[in-house]
Amino acid sequence: MVREAERVIDLRSDTVTQPTPAMRRAMARAEVGDDVLGEDPTVQRLESLAAERVGKEAALFVPSGIMANLVSLITLTGRHDEVILGSESHLYTSEVGGLGFLGGVFLHVLPNEPDGTIALERLGRAIRNSVYTPRTRVISLENTHNRCSGAVLPMSYIQQVAELAKSHRVWLHLDGARLFNAAVALGIPAVQIAASFDVVNFCFSKGLCAPVGSIVCGSAAFIQEARRTRRMLGGGMRQAGVLAAACIVALEQMVERLIEDHENARRLAEGLANIPGIVIDPARIQTNIVIFELAAETGWTPAALQAQLKQQGVLLSLSGERLRAVTHYGITHRDIDTALRIIERVMKRG
Repeated sequence: MVREAERVIDLRSDTVTQPTPAMRRAMARAEVGDDVLGEDPTVQRLESLAAERVGKEAALFVPSGIMANLVSLITLTGRHDEVILGSESHLYTSEVGGLGFLGGVFLHVLPNEPDGTIALERLGRAIRNSVYTPRTRVISLENTHNRCSGAVLPMSYIQQVAELAKSHRVWLHLDGARLFNAAVALGIPAVQIAASFDVVNFCFSKGLCAPVGSIVCGSAAFIQEARRTRRMLGGGMRQAGVLAAACIVALEQMVERLIEDHENARRLAEGLANIPGIVIDPARIQTNIVIFELAAETGWTPAALQAQLKQQGVLLSLSGERLRAVTHYGITHRDIDTALRIIERVMKRG
């Protein structure tokens, strides 16, 4: 079987990005120390820079986005407290129940709307502080929202949730793995999105292209306690400046270019909408995640189509009963056009 793609077009996730040449150079010359002892100057610089970018007092470097969520929410809660979150949130669908298992924290799950929001009325009714129930300590939102086609939460919605949380004396947490995608899509600095949240975490290893790392940002007192939580979870790293150096480059050089990924995602979505048998509304695509369905009459299942496209050099991921493509650094307009031709040809062969 002849493959049209000259190279593999990997659209499974923006986590497959490779570090840039500037990142590799920065890693090679990074000044390091023992970060568990608070002696790594490159980590300290990263934490200061990240906190500044989101308008918080302090920050804490951690190995992964899942650990960032765990550190944030375990630090904000006590055993038998609860966190309100969405049914499509990464915390609920993709983190192996770690918050409950490791933190003894209950997840109070509410349905996400297609745009990634949770209805305000539902949120208000869900907050609990009774002797009969777990006590609500945190509302957690995700922005951009992965399983809702990379949807960006409207600023007006975030502000309304923040007012609700404040009125009930509940913490507001942001799983901002792709926070900078949201900021670029809205045309505003990330600090404006983060302002309404008590605690914000985001990833360096997705669209920002660093090889490893996420960060938790909040008040100085919160971060001091979060360091204890990170230690408990095994997230303390020693000469972590080698990794932090790449993350500094990510913040300084890779944010503005995210608009290229968004343009490629829209190009992909519009092309998919013109292929018979593919169900997608391109107007929903705001950032770099494109999720689509297959019409029943095509005879294709998502898994079968995924397997056939892999043979042709186009890699997609599954999102439940849907297919997902994520644009990122290294994916070009030409790659998108090639992928569309291959998808159309394979779909026709059915």
